[in-house]
Amino acid sequence: MIQSIDFLKSEIGVLKIVANDQNLQAVIFLEKEDVKPSPNNITDLTAYQLLEYLEGKRQEFDLPLGPEGTLFQKKVWQELTNIPFGTSVSYLDMAERLGDPKVIRAAASANGKNPISIIIPCHRVIGSDGSLTGYAGGLHRKEWLLRHERHPIYKNEQLNMF
Repeated sequence: MIQSIDFLKSEIGVLKIVANDQNLQAVIFLEKEDVKPSPNNITDLTAYQLLEYLEGKRQEFDLPLGPEGTLFQKKVWQELTNIPFGTSVSYLDMAERLGDPKVIRAAASANGKNPISIIIPCHRVIGSDGSLTGYAGGLHRKEWLLRHERHPIYKNEQLNMF
């Protein structure tokens, strides 16, 4: 399958959008564009929905997702899509949702390997003590996304651009 790539420049950096002709495969934070864009319908739709999200006009995404990973990783990523906008769960909560608190480290590892940032909302997983732990796009972006979603830990604060 032919892989298509597009970029969305946003207030939180450049988002690289990767799709084949059937599914969205990745949304990755970059500092700048790294290849020549070659968009398709899925990358266009993804960029449009991400822009709506970043403008505060969208809380849920409707895209054909096709992240590549192990069965366990895909199970974790699917569970991440069940975390509502503006809320969060802990890594322990994630493990319990997966049916076994003992898989907390494996779930955290899979969370960190999520290839579809924002849309598969791994930024909504925080430490049990409410701390912002780990985010492949950088903790400053995780904080921005949670503020953008008016997460309860930031409900009385203004959203600042960095």
